[in-house]
Amino acid sequence: MKVLVIGGVAAGTKVAAKLKRESRETEVLILTKSEDISYAGCGLPYYVGDVIHERSQLIVNTPEKFAKLTGAEVETGIEVTGLDREGRKVTAKDLKSGETKEYTYDKLVIATGASPVVPPLPGLDMKNVFMMRTPDDAEALRKAAESGTIKRAVIAGGGFIGLEVAENLQSRGIRTTVLDMLPHIMPGFDPEMAEFVEDHLADQGIMTLLDTKLEGVEGDGTVEKVKTSRRAIKADALVLSLGIRANTAFLADTGIELAPNRTVLVDDHMRTNDENIYALGDCSMITNRMTHARAWSPMGSSANIEGRIAAQNIAGADVSYPGVLGTGVVKLPGLNAGRTGLTEQAAKEAGHDVVSVVAVVDDKAHYYPGADSFLVKMIADKTTGEFLGIQVLGKGAVDKMVDIAVVALSMKATVQQLEHLDFAYAPPFSTAIHPFAHCINILLNKMSGSLDTFTPVEFAEGKAEGYKVIDASLKPTLEGVEFMNLEEVDGEVEGHPKDEKMLLVCAKGKRAYMLQNRLRYYGYTNTKVLEGGSTFNGEDLTED
Repeated sequence: MKVLVIGGVAAGTKVAAKLKRESRETEVLILTKSEDISYAGCGLPYYVGDVIHERSQLIVNTPEKFAKLTGAEVETGIEVTGLDREGRKVTAKDLKSGETKEYTYDKLVIATGASPVVPPLPGLDMKNVFMMRTPDDAEALRKAAESGTIKRAVIAGGGFIGLEVAENLQSRGIRTTVLDMLPHIMPGFDPEMAEFVEDHLADQGIMTLLDTKLEGVEGDGTVEKVKTSRRAIKADALVLSLGIRANTAFLADTGIELAPNRTVLVDDHMRTNDENIYALGDCSMITNRMTHARAWSPMGSSANIEGRIAAQNIAGADVSYPGVLGTGVVKLPGLNAGRTGLTEQAAKEAGHDVVSVVAVVDDKAHYYPGADSFLVKMIADKTTGEFLGIQVLGKGAVDKMVDIAVVALSMKATVQQLEHLDFAYAPPFSTAIHPFAHCINILLNKMSGSLDTFTPVEFAEGKAEGYKVIDASLKPTLEGVEFMNLEEVDGEVEGHPKDEKMLLVCAKGKRAYMLQNRLRYYGYTNTKVLEGGSTFNGEDLTED
């Protein structure tokens, strides 16, 4: 059998390598437009910031090394321009010689990836306008940053790559601004979580301009100002991180079914509507594991899973891909952020009876050096108990929290089933009640009614109007707010009738919950706890 693979980065090299292990006798040929294969695209921002020192560290394999290692052949500098499904062949251009070539196949794998979106705006052809897709892109930006000529940079796009570039440019002393046409950065996070990150970035010196469109660049051959729908920003460089488009133009008029965004539609075996053609990686449209709706996941992690599945099926197995969860993690200055599963809005749109909680919990034993907090949002179905999603912010290992949630979501676990899991514990790694379990407990308390709260969103919307704010902290902390010492509450509290509306606030929410519990015992009926406490909501909580 002859298998032709178009594309040689994550998905293309994975399917080729796995196929040769599954079926050594299969003839596998990779065609790639680039001279590089199997490079670490997700590592590019860190090369810009000199966290990764050498370009060679980004190159996982050379064509020669890969061919010897796997047995698959590789031809670089080959751009596929057409597909003849009936004849089972593709037409390609040799970019070095200009020669037109034809390649035949028994099975074809489309792993052509995607290219950066470059809008038709004035000035984007100027010097110091950069992309962030290939090692060459990272090399160009790094050299410019090291030259000392860039003092101010604008990042167009507030997704993970854009934010990682911003962090790495800022680490080089470059004043950085991120602009995005959406109301918030970080797609896949609920607004209140994204807003917390925006405020944090501002504290770190990275400004975000939201609801702002890029309109072009001004300058005398080199970037001097970035024009936006709000104002012009003085800058020496612009980095475009506006998203990507699938490289599928060669499939026009071939009958291969495409999604509206021009990605290739595939089934759970990674097959297209042609049984002899597979598609995977950034150019394919798969499904969401939870909603079963179509989903695009241009991630190296999903590309590798898809490559493995496609190879097994081409070799004769019957392996299905259950789909993606929307898992992601990003490193920011002084803060990490991760998420998986459904956002609150997505869960509502999927028909769930949504309940959520925002909790602040210790990331390891509080007395251990370096201990900090996780800021967590958990989402579940109130009726069925099904666990639906998590979003985590913190200085520590947020990926660990997210990965636990991935397993829970994949197993369709309920919050009740997650209550008593036997997590690893030692002070350097965790708390005696694991932070994931701690958040589950808080969510269960809310679901049972033993914890009655206002969420940060409800508080911001003014739903706490008419409630007297009470400082439930260990010691008086909130300026202008009455302090109520939990340890001294042993009956009716003087000056507070039992039907008084009180909003209990502490640093994280724990003491406020304990105070609510005690006040209930003594007959108080109208107390609420502010989820996330002052850590998440800020300390300015006094009434206007």
